[in-house]
Amino acid sequence: MPLADDQADFSLARLDGAFGEQKLPGRKLDRGMGEAVGRRTVFRPGDAEDFARVADRVAAGNTALVDHVSAFERAQLRNAIATGALLTSGRHLQHGDAEQPGRNMEVFTNCATAITSFAKFYLLLNGSGVGRAYDDELCAVDWGQAPTLLLHLSPEHPDFPRDRSGLHRFGVEMQLLPWGMGPEDFDGAAEAQVRAVLDAGVLTDLAQAPAGAVHHRIADSREGWAKAVEILEAMAFRRQADRTLVLDLSIIRRAGSPIAGMQGRPASGPISLLRGLMNIRRHVIEPARDDSGGSRLQPWEQALLVDHHLSVEVQVGGARRAARMATKSWRDPGVLGFVRSKSEGGLWTANHSVMVDRTFWSLLEGSGQGDLAVHARAVFDEVTRCAYVNGEPGFINGDLLEDHRTGTAWAKPVHEDGRDFASQRYQADAAADLLAELSRRASRARFPVTTNPCGEITLHVTGGYCVIADFAPALACPVGLGDFAPGQPTDEVAGLWDARVADSVRLGVRFLLRANRMDALYAEEVARTNRIGIGPTGLHEWAWVRFGLSFRDLLDEERAAPFWRMLEELSGIAKAEANAYAAELGTTRPVTVTTVKPAGTTSKLFGLTEGAHLPARRQYLRWVQFRGTRDAGAESGNWLEGTDPLLPEYEQRGYPVRTLRSFPGMSIVGFPTVSLIQRLGLGDALVTAPEASPAEQYQWLRLLERHWIGAEQGNQVSYTLKIYTDQTDLAAFRDIVLREQPLVRCCSILPSRPDNELGYEYLPEEEVSAARFAAIADGIHDEAAQEVVDWAHLQCASGACPI
Repeated sequence: MPLADDQADFSLARLDGAFGEQKLPGRKLDRGMGEAVGRRTVFRPGDAEDFARVADRVAAGNTALVDHVSAFERAQLRNAIATGALLTSGRHLQHGDAEQPGRNMEVFTNCATAITSFAKFYLLLNGSGVGRAYDDELCAVDWGQAPTLLLHLSPEHPDFPRDRSGLHRFGVEMQLLPWGMGPEDFDGAAEAQVRAVLDAGVLTDLAQAPAGAVHHRIADSREGWAKAVEILEAMAFRRQADRTLVLDLSIIRRAGSPIAGMQGRPASGPISLLRGLMNIRRHVIEPARDDSGGSRLQPWEQALLVDHHLSVEVQVGGARRAARMATKSWRDPGVLGFVRSKSEGGLWTANHSVMVDRTFWSLLEGSGQGDLAVHARAVFDEVTRCAYVNGEPGFINGDLLEDHRTGTAWAKPVHEDGRDFASQRYQADAAADLLAELSRRASRARFPVTTNPCGEITLHVTGGYCVIADFAPALACPVGLGDFAPGQPTDEVAGLWDARVADSVRLGVRFLLRANRMDALYAEEVARTNRIGIGPTGLHEWAWVRFGLSFRDLLDEERAAPFWRMLEELSGIAKAEANAYAAELGTTRPVTVTTVKPAGTTSKLFGLTEGAHLPARRQYLRWVQFRGTRDAGAESGNWLEGTDPLLPEYEQRGYPVRTLRSFPGMSIVGFPTVSLIQRLGLGDALVTAPEASPAEQYQWLRLLERHWIGAEQGNQVSYTLKIYTDQTDLAAFRDIVLREQPLVRCCSILPSRPDNELGYEYLPEEEVSAARFAAIADGIHDEAAQEVVDWAHLQCASGACPI
């Protein structure tokens, strides 16, 4: 409903107008990595790589979501975004434009949860990070009762493997052939093997389907792919193992075709979905039917496997990685299997965490020998044993999450008609009864909420959204960050700067509440909770340039009182603005307002430290995935059709490029990276994540929870704490977790060891020596990149000149 004029005037009175109404120039993206991220995920051709144009379209789209937004507020919002003071999120920067009112909310949500596999798949296809609780009481589908699944792809489809070359590509994409087998090595035996799999796995003639089979033609859209899984999952829930379901993939566009809604990036084609469905049939449905040996897959295991196989196809689909969170209650009998499922089961597509509570921690402190106490100690020992090796699973204090703490999660109504998952673009009809049953179960669940993949947002287990945004207080500075000594801006600069920071928070809150009015699958839950999450990024840059405080200074609350006082004031401003603006819009008081998200995309645009995190390294290669591979995956040779055009472009410029084995069809590009924080002259006061002790980092988290998240209407801080295992043994690691983890809502712990000992094919950030960094930079023929890697200047700024 529109705001009355007097309401609009009252609303705007809360804005200081610190950004002015005259258009401000767009902030330049950080050279190298920042520009690469902008080109890949933000800029459109019409933006001309100008962030001011991004701000124009994002502000126009968001303010069009309600009937009345004044020109004054629109100008303020546009300037806040253009300067980088209000970064919103990557989703908004990518998709925001004047057409936003006609689009679905899923495209603009970073954080979601799902309680079914089809819902999770659909949300991943829309780019959301999705959490799911795999508690026994929340898994109602026995995939062993699924129908016989037949998969049809017309031999006339361009991607159908009809000749030797097509069979070779099919064998590569289905991972049937040894790594590196090129067309020249694809002999008759290998061809026969691939053809046998094709003949057995794909129904080429629909007339061969049995009488009475359910036929479904999969539409060439996100909605079409998800609907196919919904039908299959619903039939499994209804225990229709005596039926046959034929899924027809023939009208899915060919691989490499442009996706209009994804900046023209290449589609993965029908073979990707075919692979996922074949894997579900082979690795889930068939084993779930086999009870021989007494090791039949349990429903929670089945769900975890189905979600993994579907997520793989999003992961390699060329649009984005599939971000997932998988959680399970510590009380479940099968939780120890869940704890080991990632390290031993190869389920690499999700972050895994165990949901715990005060009872769990109190049992660990005592010496009781009851069954629950023994179980709690076994869970703690196994979680920490696995986490010491690869960082997972983590612990989430479920009873400290906002909706659990207040009890509002159990107040969610149960609907029988599928309205919990319905929008203009998608309606869950086949699975309405499944959704109703799961809602009933959730209404009495011990843990009714879980989190998104990065852990910073609390969401109902049956499904929910949170639109999130970053503000960057350092970038709200009205003059250059090098125009004054750290912590010594003039009074005039400080006054305008602080006013801009406060307005960026207010504008960000209003921005998010307007986004909550979009058409959404979870419209019922969005209306019930009106959940948002706004949080700072680049905190360490702001602390240094505005207050003259380093990381270790911030841990001294008395010394850093101005910083913490202002952060607490900003938290109050965010909640007051959220409550007032929601009332003006006639919507619910937001259940949550504050958060600190990882802020990866937005922070990289301008070289900021990400969210609450310390700088990971002083200099490093940032590896970024792109869809594409060479002939037979070789490290040299021609790029295959459907490869992201940025891959050969970056290779030609001299960036390091590697083809991946563990991520089929993907390659990575290495960007030499030095963050802004190292360019600000901290010298020896700069502390990187590996240099900060666990105790210091947990203290930092507690301070952020107290002063920013707050006692009410708060989400969580997303934070990954690194521990050197060559300095901390398992016993010491367990002591740290037992002492510190109960005192924060959540925190991920990542063991740090030499990269080649971690067991991963690559790490997103690879630390390199100064000499290697300089050599890589010298080999890059990219003027923009050379400007950021003026290595001698950077080293001398910190007081050391090794070159």
